[in-house]
Amino acid sequence: MAARPFASSQDTAPTEQTLEVLADGVYALTAQGDPNVGAVEGEEFVVCIEALATPVAAAKWLARLREHTDKPVRYLVLSHYHAVRVLGASAFDADVVVAHENTRALVAERGAQDWASEFARMPRLADGAASVPGLTWPTLTFSDRLVIDLGGDRGDLVLQYHGRGHTEGDITAWLPRHRILFAGDLVEAQAALYTGDAFHREWATTTLDRVAALGAEQLVGGRGEVSRGRSAVDAAIATTRGFLEILLREVDAVQRRGGTLREAFDAAHAALVDDFGSWPIFEHCLPFDVSRAWDELAGVERPVIWTAERDQEVWAQLQGRA
Repeated sequence: MAARPFASSQDTAPTEQTLEVLADGVYALTAQGDPNVGAVEGEEFVVCIEALATPVAAAKWLARLREHTDKPVRYLVLSHYHAVRVLGASAFDADVVVAHENTRALVAERGAQDWASEFARMPRLADGAASVPGLTWPTLTFSDRLVIDLGGDRGDLVLQYHGRGHTEGDITAWLPRHRILFAGDLVEAQAALYTGDAFHREWATTTLDRVAALGAEQLVGGRGEVSRGRSAVDAAIATTRGFLEILLREVDAVQRRGGTLREAFDAAHAALVDDFGSWPIFEHCLPFDVSRAWDELAGVERPVIWTAERDQEVWAQLQGRA
């Protein structure tokens, strides 16, 4: 049978972006399964959430945002270190770039490799790749919680670490006044989970428990549509948890009986495809998800660094044939 094209290398069709106003001065830009971004207006400044993959892509988002506000960007918040989320940072000219302390360490440890890996996996997102001036470094980091006073009567934006999940350094951005949560890739709504750098067991339990405990009434996940209403938010969190639980269950069962990584991939694919197979980038993500789950269950505590070469090796082993 024919091999599947590598990751999203053949996904070149443009996606339709939608700018949604979630509340007065609270914005989300979604794009049919591409990475979501957001912004929150303070009294005198803007906080932008996520940076997209390149300054060229980020500038297009900022042009849309400028139709609603001309306030300067004081803070740029990065939910985690992945290249398609952070390498557009220079376009924002932000005074402060905020991330978790683990995210800064991950940029130092594996940021360059991740850049090469993600741009090869998803070339369509690397719009104007030559405009990236280098790795994005946070200028302000924290360990547990950081509160940004938005000024006037706009309340606070609470940045919080809930534990390891999609990566070692994921944070959320929470607006208690509006009960709106920017969850990063800790929660996805009708979009496939990428777990190649994850801590599946912690993510599926304590980390998502803490995210759910916030009681958000609107949630912007890493990809997919905005979840509006408490039932939709709860469903997005439950579905994210369900994906992780099924993945762990199937990989663990194959590993315990002495099977192979390829058998674990086939088992996970069969168990997930009916409910999740139509979601954006499901086939793209699953080989990397299964590989990391296999390592984690085998006792590899921290994710092995993904390089462009390792990406190709794992893809050929697990998705080399349809």
